[in-house]
Amino acid sequence: MPRFRTSPSRLWLGIPFVLTIQLVLGSPQAGWAKDEAPADGVKEETTTLKLEDAGRSIPVETRVVTQHEVTVKGEKIPYEATVGTLPVWDGEGKPIATLFYTYYRRTDVEDAERRPLLISFNGGPGSASVWMHLAYTGPRMINIDDEGYPVQPYGLHENPHSILDVADIVYVNPVNTGYSRVVGEKVNASQFFGVNQDISYLAEWINTFVTRVNRWQSPKYLIGESYGTTRVSGLAYKLQDSQWMYLNGVILVSPTDLGIDREGPVGAANRLPYYAATAWYHNKLSKKLQQQDLLEVLEQAEKFTIDKLLPTMTRGAWASDDDRQEAIKTYAKYSGLSEAVVAQHNLDVPTNFFWKELLRDEGQTIGRLDSRYKGIDRQDAGNSPDFNAELASWLHSFTPAVNWYFPNELKFKTDVKYNMFGPVGRWDRNGDRTGENLRQAMAMNPYLKVMIQSGYYDGACTYFDAKYTMWHLDPSGRMKDRLSYKGYRGGHMMYLRSEDIELANDDIREFIKASLPKEGTPARYE
Repeated sequence: MPRFRTSPSRLWLGIPFVLTIQLVLGSPQAGWAKDEAPADGVKEETTTLKLEDAGRSIPVETRVVTQHEVTVKGEKIPYEATVGTLPVWDGEGKPIATLFYTYYRRTDVEDAERRPLLISFNGGPGSASVWMHLAYTGPRMINIDDEGYPVQPYGLHENPHSILDVADIVYVNPVNTGYSRVVGEKVNASQFFGVNQDISYLAEWINTFVTRVNRWQSPKYLIGESYGTTRVSGLAYKLQDSQWMYLNGVILVSPTDLGIDREGPVGAANRLPYYAATAWYHNKLSKKLQQQDLLEVLEQAEKFTIDKLLPTMTRGAWASDDDRQEAIKTYAKYSGLSEAVVAQHNLDVPTNFFWKELLRDEGQTIGRLDSRYKGIDRQDAGNSPDFNAELASWLHSFTPAVNWYFPNELKFKTDVKYNMFGPVGRWDRNGDRTGENLRQAMAMNPYLKVMIQSGYYDGACTYFDAKYTMWHLDPSGRMKDRLSYKGYRGGHMMYLRSEDIELANDDIREFIKASLPKEGTPARYE
């Protein structure tokens, strides 16, 4: 059970005009030191608001601090949770947005400033920083079964696999996600909603946060999931280039393409290993293949994809009849689809059709982000599922948990809606060079290492595309020893499986330890 050192006095933070807010939290632009906390024994007062003053808004800057304990790998770890908002400033030093964050700091360490700090983002790009927070690396996790499906009663429990034993963590919600919001009527929100816009303001915010919590001397890491991998790849370079902040590691969970070109035959051929994994899971392959382990099947599917499928697709209509028929036959063998269907698509079977087709004869569809999940459509006919079965399941368990967690355990209370997915407009994807940004950041910083984590059943950011990203991130090959890949038997959020959350967190734990240079080791190339 959590234990609380300070009393937030049952404050509701939704209306910044309330006198109580000013008494406890001070001026919205007041700074705070690392060990400050809201004052105890603050008198609670009530203010009656006029109708025109009321509304669902959130203070530009505030925080609530509570004390807790978690047991990780048999060790009791005391920690402080700081939850609040911190502004994004414009060029004149005026707040134009406020970002909601949750910061966990282990409190029984002597040299806290040298302790690793992990800065965590989810994706979307309009997704709150909730998924990895409450199901992967944080000290609390949602109630789900061993495969990740929701169970009632809703709620949370200790995460015995949290990496809080080796690193402090801050979960950041970009503008319009979670409780983060644009502030001011004349602020142009489009300045936040694009690949490069997102990276630019977040780099400034991270600088402010790291300064506030006095962590400039700490080894620093970024972790991002899905679109969050685009975000942190760009941030790795931006932090170095404009904030002069250097990192020890970047962790890419279910990565996007990072601006690395895979148009045409490459993108189409790269889908097959994922199809093979999904067909194997749903027992749609031949008896011989089903008797083999998943990784054995994937090794064969990958070899066929690279050695046979891609060359045949590259030749297009000029491929020989024999090569084309052999490719169709083998594609069907590993995908679980019929040869007729593969031929009808000229070896280029779209993912949305695959999700509809694989279990069509059983009257079910499969999930996009995690193809272990099944759905039911209005009719079996069609080219794509009616809904994302996996996302419906995840929202079922995450939404009640996160909306209970902040006001009840972390004592952050507000009438502002927690945006699981927030409005971010038409996202500007022009100029996405985030893969190249990450490569350049690594080249400029000999300390910087990168680890990729992927689930085999992820159909949105497939594991084989993730491997392709790693292969092409550094064309020179000179930094291969600083790049690593880890695969898991889950989907986009592979950590939802009880087996994989332990394994994946151990991989992060080892990555952090391995990327901490011995004291006095210079960051230079020999």
